[in-house]
Amino acid sequence: MGNAQKKGPGRGEEDIPHSRPGTPGSSKSSVSSRSQESQGKKPLANGSHSAEDSRAGEENGGRGPGGRGAGGEGVNLDAPAGALPPPLARLKNEGNMLFKNGQFGEALEKYTQAIDGCEQAGVDSPEDLCILFSNRAACYLKDGNSGDCIQDCTRALELRPFSLKPLLRRAMAYESLERYRMAYVDYKTVLQVDVSVQAAHDSVHRITKLLIDQDGPDWREKLPDIPLVPLSAQQHTREEPSAEVLQARAARAEEEKARKAEARFTLLKHEGNDLVKAAQYQSAREKYSECLLLKPNECSVYTNRALCYLKLDCFEEAKQDCDSALQIDPTNKKAFYRRALAHKGLKDYLSSSTDLQEVLQLDPKVVEAEQELEVVMALLKESLLQTQG
Repeated sequence: MGNAQKKGPGRGEEDIPHSRPGTPGSSKSSVSSRSQESQGKKPLANGSHSAEDSRAGEENGGRGPGGRGAGGEGVNLDAPAGALPPPLARLKNEGNMLFKNGQFGEALEKYTQAIDGCEQAGVDSPEDLCILFSNRAACYLKDGNSGDCIQDCTRALELRPFSLKPLLRRAMAYESLERYRMAYVDYKTVLQVDVSVQAAHDSVHRITKLLIDQDGPDWREKLPDIPLVPLSAQQHTREEPSAEVLQARAARAEEEKARKAEARFTLLKHEGNDLVKAAQYQSAREKYSECLLLKPNECSVYTNRALCYLKLDCFEEAKQDCDSALQIDPTNKKAFYRRALAHKGLKDYLSSSTDLQEVLQLDPKVVEAEQELEVVMALLKESLLQTQG
């Protein structure tokens, strides 16, 4: 599964990592391990040796007088282990070493002896007992004994509620028994404790599909209650984010803001265009005005709003919008043509004819400009005659 927690184990924290359930019926792993050792091979965990298992027992991997592990690494079997008395600490350390080397049956025996020893010695340390039960549960899980794994995880959680590793191991055991509802609840509880556990996210997605197939669309109603994890049991990252992280977050926020603004702009422009087609020019003008608040340099919006102003006989406003459009795009035919119409509405026929001639210079095939120029020239002549008279 990978190392699910971001933080290393604290004082007395168990040193067996999370692991996938082994193949059911593989309780002879300890025997096979000894056989492989006699042939000079590393013992295998149900046929494979995961990178996680190789890290188990690292807490006791110092250079003390405890002897050497099966893998040839120096292991201090007499290293302190929480509040456990030295003989029980040694049993736990031996279990860790055996688990590390894939000897799950022998590791299970050591943890059992340590648990029994705690009871006989009257050791009152819920933290250490929780770890022992959780570690023994990992052995059961590796040997495919999901029932006993669930039992030990439950006992560990009674000692220390909402402990991450027992929750994960019990969830995996439930899943291996196809008790998907119970597995789902435990995985969701894990994510309340530490949202960074990717394996739990993946398992929730996988089991959700299975539950939908099994229980139909009302699958959530058939789930047991998911406990609410108190804040005191939740794991939070206490490190302040680096400058690079803050900069990346700010960049992502700006990108998201720009994306939303672009989507809003596109929607408003389409709505404005539809309103123009429906001859609702006042409403269309309002939509285009909202567009320009988002993107004040969009040439086509100015020419579109200018059209609305022309239809509303607001010629001065139409002229101003065409001026703005031509500042952005000095060769925009629509802006020249609609400014010509605005000049016409303001009875400035000379300026109107100038803009229409500009349109025809840019594109001689614009028939509307040619026809409008004839009308404007006639109006210009008429106005000149009236002035002379």
